[in-house]
Amino acid sequence: MTPPLLLPLADGRLAPYALVGQPPPRAAKAPAFNRIAYSAAHVVADPLAAIDPWLQCAVDWDATIGYRRHLWSLGLGVAEAMDTAQRGMGLDWPTSLELIRRSLDAARDLGPGALVASGCGTDHLNLDEVKTVDDVIRGYETQMEAIEKLGGKLIVMASRALVRVARSPADYERVYDRVLSQARQPVVLHWLGDMFDPALKGYWGSDDVQAAMDTALAIINAHADKVDGIKISLLDKDKEIAMRRRLPATGGADGKGVRMYTGDDFNYAELIAGDGFGAASVHGRSDALLGIFDAIAPAASAALGALAKGDLDTFHALLGPTVPLSRHIFAAPTRFYKTGVVFMAWLNGHQSHFTMVGGQQSTRSLVHLAELFRLADHANLLEQPDLAVARMKTLLALHGVES
Repeated sequence: MTPPLLLPLADGRLAPYALVGQPPPRAAKAPAFNRIAYSAAHVVADPLAAIDPWLQCAVDWDATIGYRRHLWSLGLGVAEAMDTAQRGMGLDWPTSLELIRRSLDAARDLGPGALVASGCGTDHLNLDEVKTVDDVIRGYETQMEAIEKLGGKLIVMASRALVRVARSPADYERVYDRVLSQARQPVVLHWLGDMFDPALKGYWGSDDVQAAMDTALAIINAHADKVDGIKISLLDKDKEIAMRRRLPATGGADGKGVRMYTGDDFNYAELIAGDGFGAASVHGRSDALLGIFDAIAPAASAALGALAKGDLDTFHALLGPTVPLSRHIFAAPTRFYKTGVVFMAWLNGHQSHFTMVGGQQSTRSLVHLAELFRLADHANLLEQPDLAVARMKTLLALHGVES
């Protein structure tokens, strides 16, 4: 039996903790899904690179692509070079493009079942030099051209530069009209709330969510054949349900309607399960494009496999216990959730260290990480319990706590 750890509590006391969970389920082969499920994937930093970590980016490419192979082996797609990969928080555009190239190459080696969609934005622009909407359009076009040249499918990411220069919803309509009219294949749009990125406050031209939603839906309806779906990350299930019911019933990547890709890391289980609205369409449930799937990949895979078989009870039994963990990882300040995602990968042996691009491992406290450890155990997400305990002891010792 693994001896208990001494884990810190919020009041500063240390309390013993003994594991109670079991390793997550793992099927012999990737199960079939009846939802499209992308995991936004993290990057593994190179801790031995001779760089200034706050200013420069160094990636361990072997470990980073190895983690994508792990996700694909579970049947999950990869949403590449997104905010989970620290896009805009340490991962620059040249490194993002190299990441996309390597991920697409690895996916081709595995065959058509290895789904990849890649983040396309304007983050290479110097915000102080962006003066007009045309500057934003040219920024999107630069990244579109580079990703499509590699054969990649686009996730059109929300743009800080657009928020900076847009004066009305009409400016958003103009930008997205240009971008979507040029896309070679249907894209996924990306609505990231300001809890994830404060610089995106007022996206779609309004601080009022309903007005912003109306603008986004008008753009989607005008280009339904060029929009596979929209990922929204507002952490508000009612707003997501309201929007998905209004998405076009035709168009999308398969002609069967524009999809809602949930980015709600608080309520994903019930949103994916669905509400039965329009049972014959895609608008009674959400597909998934989630950062939390990186951290809970085995449970997500098993749950989605059960859902595809019509076993809703098993779906909720597997995925339900992961929700408290996700809410903790994505707690405010939500933009620091990447630290919890990488911490889980380290605990589970998918990388040899707990070091992040930009030094972001420092954004969460030891108390936060200790509670994350407890919640991961209760959710049956510690893949190698003895290794997880050993690594937690290392982290505790680094902070002066000897078990």
